[in-house]
Amino acid sequence: MDWRLKRNCSMAPRQLLAFYLSLCILSLGIATMFWFQGARMIMTFAWIELFAVGLALWVVARHATDSESIVLRNDRLTVEVANGQQVERVEFQPAWVRVEPAHGDQSLIELSGQGRRIAVGRFVRPELRSQLAQELRHALRRWQQGAARPSPV
Repeated sequence: MDWRLKRNCSMAPRQLLAFYLSLCILSLGIATMFWFQGARMIMTFAWIELFAVGLALWVVARHATDSESIVLRNDRLTVEVANGQQVERVEFQPAWVRVEPAHGDQSLIELSGQGRRIAVGRFVRPELRSQLAQELRHALRRWQQGAARPSPV
């Protein structure tokens, strides 16, 4: 069983780059026209503006591919949380995993067991997190009953 949870992004990092480059061309083109008209300060402000917008878009693009992956296979429950350049990976034995909200019904879902814990559900609407927790509990129960285990070949 797999759960793949991703950030809802309207633009991929490449699309953000294309948007930014078109913005640079337009803004510097207008600033260049003012430069030749004698308004030299416009170019300085255009560069400052483009630097600020570029920095903001860079921050957005770094987190555009954030995701959470929960995989229940064989005798392992593997959880990976990617946040920017950091990837946190935790493996559990399914029989020892507890699934519970971290602080309340609509808070993140905390998976814990064997001295490890990890929170998931950042990319699920708060009102749907309890449904995700129920799905995880159900899958773990099925695994414990042997229904989710593959037959030996």
